[in-house]
Amino acid sequence: MSGGHAHALHIHGHSVVHRLPGHLKVAALFLFVVAVVATPARAVWAFGLYASVLGLVAGLAGVPVRFIARRMLVEVPFLAFAVLLPLVGEGPFLEFGGVRLSEAGVLAAWTILAKGSCGVVASILLAATTEIPDILAGLNRLRAPKAIVAIAGFMVRYLEVISGEMARMRVAMAARGYEPKAFWQVKALATSAGALFIRSYERGERVYMAMVSRGYAGSMPTFGEVPTLTADVVRALALPGLAIITAAVALVVSG
Repeated sequence: MSGGHAHALHIHGHSVVHRLPGHLKVAALFLFVVAVVATPARAVWAFGLYASVLGLVAGLAGVPVRFIARRMLVEVPFLAFAVLLPLVGEGPFLEFGGVRLSEAGVLAAWTILAKGSCGVVASILLAATTEIPDILAGLNRLRAPKAIVAIAGFMVRYLEVISGEMARMRVAMAARGYEPKAFWQVKALATSAGALFIRSYERGERVYMAMVSRGYAGSMPTFGEVPTLTADVVRALALPGLAIITAAVALVVSG
């Protein structure tokens, strides 16, 4: 976990956003999400401002719009659920295109779309500009629970290992002529998934015992923490600071 370990969500770069310390970016993301959640859903102008600022950060970091759009597909299931809310919500109702829509449902769907999208885009920008070891080190510096940080680190590290093992099992099954095309043919896949779970569990035990034998006591060692500069704090807190002010104004205006 100590070395650089590139992941699919990261874009290598040397922008001012990339150079910010990981713990400041994690703290900025947390504060920004809190401000977005606290913003009244009817303050549409506030969410437009959030989107503009996120676009500015993406431009500074050199993160392409297409890259962000592809990663935002993760929220599609939630948006599909949100689309149904105006149709199943309670009154009062409004007419749109000949369809009767629940006002409360429309507001709930807009809330999920606006707040969810802001949080997802902010998270994508964090992942795109920060290596995983830096995020984990940042969580440690922010005094996040060590067990949670360790689990997240091992999950990311061994996800590729387990995915590779699963791919080899699929190749082995295909080499033996097994190509399921119907639902009742998935028994072998279920058996393989069970075997993969047992192998992963046993691998986890071996890794843990190896770490304990080398002195692991519940947390990974840290090497030479970089001091936090005042200029970095100002740059990192500019976005959440603006979001907090915007949320406060929106709350006052909305009464």
